[in-house]
Amino acid sequence: MFNSLSDRLQDTFEKLRGKGKLTEADINVAMREIRMALLEADVNYRVVKDFVASCKEKCLTAEVLDSLTPAQNVVRIVLDQLTELLGTTDSKLVLAQNRTPNVIMLVGLQGSGKTTAAAKLAYLLKGQGHSPLLAACDTHRPAAADQLATLGGEIGVPVFRGDGRDAVKVASESIRQAVDHLNDIVIVDTAGRLQIDEEMMQEAVAIKQAVKPDQILMVVDAMTGQDIVNVVQTFAERVDFDGVIMSKLDGDARGGGALSVRAVTGKPIKFVSMGEKPDSLEVFHPDRMAKRILGMGDVYGIIEQAQKVADQEQIDAAERMLREGFTMDDLLNQMQQIKRMGGLAKILSALPGGDRAMAQQGGVDENSLTRIEAMIHSMTKEERVRPKIINGQRRKRIAMGSGRSVQEVNQLIKQWGEMNKMMSKMRAATQGGSKKQRRQMQSMMRDMGMPGGRGWR
Repeated sequence: MFNSLSDRLQDTFEKLRGKGKLTEADINVAMREIRMALLEADVNYRVVKDFVASCKEKCLTAEVLDSLTPAQNVVRIVLDQLTELLGTTDSKLVLAQNRTPNVIMLVGLQGSGKTTAAAKLAYLLKGQGHSPLLAACDTHRPAAADQLATLGGEIGVPVFRGDGRDAVKVASESIRQAVDHLNDIVIVDTAGRLQIDEEMMQEAVAIKQAVKPDQILMVVDAMTGQDIVNVVQTFAERVDFDGVIMSKLDGDARGGGALSVRAVTGKPIKFVSMGEKPDSLEVFHPDRMAKRILGMGDVYGIIEQAQKVADQEQIDAAERMLREGFTMDDLLNQMQQIKRMGGLAKILSALPGGDRAMAQQGGVDENSLTRIEAMIHSMTKEERVRPKIINGQRRKRIAMGSGRSVQEVNQLIKQWGEMNKMMSKMRAATQGGSKKQRRQMQSMMRDMGMPGGRGWR
């Protein structure tokens, strides 16, 4: 979503890096380009005005102008201000310790992704060991309860529908349902409208008074743009929500609304939705998002995702690779793990400069993973374990069996060879080298979600 803004900001910084020393005129030009980039991204103009003024004031200090690396200082200042704009620190979901069940109420306009966000939040909380219950309190939109029931069934979370007519009654009865069935969290999905109206706000206020939620989260469509400001201000005044779930952040809109929400309302962004799957709801980290926008990537996010999908079988496989070497089966497992992490595009976008590199290359071919899997599945068991035995005749057979060309099979074997060399170096580092080298390798492997601890001395 932020690709266009990211490109503009990176171009601005690139011009500054070409200068040995910055003048006030250089800073003014840079700030003007940053202002235009933010306005074109549909960021609220008041937010842009305050943001640029703050950045300019800090950039015009003697510390920046007289430093040996003034461009780096400007980037640091913009990064700090962008992080502050997005929230400075992570804002976690606050649940009461002395109340069961906890109640989380979702509000927002129709079409913002509220019902889907409710199911994603339930999936996230279930993965943390909670037992959530979804309450279908959208009694206005046709089939809203059916949609929630379908989503709940897919993730194994119960849905309470009540009489399907009185939203306040359904919300109240869902609390009793949760108590009776030992659900420790109730997620209340309320009705939305195409635009704010009094009936909608009154119902939201009535549900709030009836269930006394521990947290009220507003679901905001990241593709809304400038209109988002008026919407969140109205909800903040009437229901006083605690935080925001930003949906559809994987879309192709300009993204300015997402940058405006906290500055306008003071309410933090707690979660962002980066896709359609149940596991696509992520905790929002302002500092990481700021770095992504400035093209610095989100390596910590990749590491966390890798650790999340790693299981004991993969840990055992990693240990075996260090002992015995890298096979085609190991490569197949890596391809499948990449898919579980969200695919190549998601991983590359989290690397420094990844979004820009993908744009220059015309995107990422996600189907390449499927083609690799087909070629590996066309190999015999012995060929997977000992790829070095794959001669010309075997390559032709694998190509025919997978529907690919011999050239593609050759490329796959070449890729395996390069990865096998890297694994051999890692194995050598674990068995020899200095203590410092072994510690560095151990730290790197832990970050990658590999074991690296057991058996090391």
